[in-house]
Amino acid sequence: MRNILAAVISSLLALPVLASMAAMADSQLDAVAYGRYVTDAADCVACHTAPGGKPFTGGRAFILPFGVLYSPNITPDAATGIAGYTDDEWVRMLHEGVGRGGKHLYPAMPYPSYTKMTRDDALAIKRYLMSLAPVEAAPPENKISFPFNQRWGMFFWNLINNPNRRLEPDASKSAEYNRGAYLVEALGHCGECHTPRNFMMALKDSRKFAGAEQDGWVAYNVTADRTSGIGGWTDAALEQYLSTGHAEGHGPASGPMAEAVGLSLRFLKPEDIHAIATYLRGVPAQPDGPPAVEAGLPAASSGSLGSRLFAQQCAGCHLTNGDGRQSPWAALRGAHSVGDPAGTNLAQALMKGTQIETSQGVIFMHPYIGPYSDEELAALGNYAIGQFGFRKGTITVEQIRALRKRGVDEPAADKSGKPAS
Repeated sequence: MRNILAAVISSLLALPVLASMAAMADSQLDAVAYGRYVTDAADCVACHTAPGGKPFTGGRAFILPFGVLYSPNITPDAATGIAGYTDDEWVRMLHEGVGRGGKHLYPAMPYPSYTKMTRDDALAIKRYLMSLAPVEAAPPENKISFPFNQRWGMFFWNLINNPNRRLEPDASKSAEYNRGAYLVEALGHCGECHTPRNFMMALKDSRKFAGAEQDGWVAYNVTADRTSGIGGWTDAALEQYLSTGHAEGHGPASGPMAEAVGLSLRFLKPEDIHAIATYLRGVPAQPDGPPAVEAGLPAASSGSLGSRLFAQQCAGCHLTNGDGRQSPWAALRGAHSVGDPAGTNLAQALMKGTQIETSQGVIFMHPYIGPYSDEELAALGNYAIGQFGFRKGTITVEQIRALRKRGVDEPAADKSGKPAS
């Protein structure tokens, strides 16, 4: 009897301990889940995953004016990853661009934006990454020309271009606006692509979000300008585009923007997407870039080389009227890519293909670089601009040839997905 009583008492005494351990486990799970959300918002996986590689293992190449950089492995591998980072070292890397042992990073890693991130969110990212399975994977050696391969020079660059300050809320604005500012300026680092750079390759704050070219793709104007920005978009269209990668009358996202939606933005809560749209509405208008496209009906087919190629190879998915067959990601009317007479993104899509990860799987357009000549691709692109962008396309044979020479015949599209039809 005494043994039974002792067992009952021991069990009762253990209940608070077990409850405490369970609460701690739940708290740890919640912390990791929050870390994943912040990591998604910061789009870490995009830059730290090579084409066809395992997530976060690095090795993605960034072609810059002074050479090629490869992203590092950020899984918790002891030999090639981040296992040895202390909290302070990790935060210093994100805020100051200085890694372990005082090694300066290049601002291809967007620490000038991440410096606006809170310490808590920086550590939330680390907490999530440390929960992943370690993968031993060393990236290729960087190929940087002199004098840019002298990392100590980044000390002086940082003095001028990285204030190392957290983003402060604007007391005159709403909580929604300030949340959007934090998501856009800090976590999402949108300015790294959408803001032009100066001669030092730092962001031009005076031209914030006016549009810029990155790695051969144009990141379009996302200021409140009604002609070339998002000022003419409805809230519903803007929020749909950010969360799905397409919006009726505005076409689909492509290239790096499709990647940002597929790997980051689509995982954000609706209230955070709305906050982003609210903040962008408040960004001063910058009248720069090609004007928005009116999503009217296309002109009649001209019977040209471009129109014949479109009918043979493109109309199956995009339809002759540009509405797209069965999929909004195949719609062309209203798309920025066909509204830009220079056809920068359209040429890239033709040469490299494009893809987006969605809740329905990977949607892709395969590249056309193989079977077609430079002349044919230029004609096809200019036809699409004239037919669906209602402007005279100026894609040149030389432009296509330069893209081909650059080596863009490495397709971006993942054939394991399904076509945008």
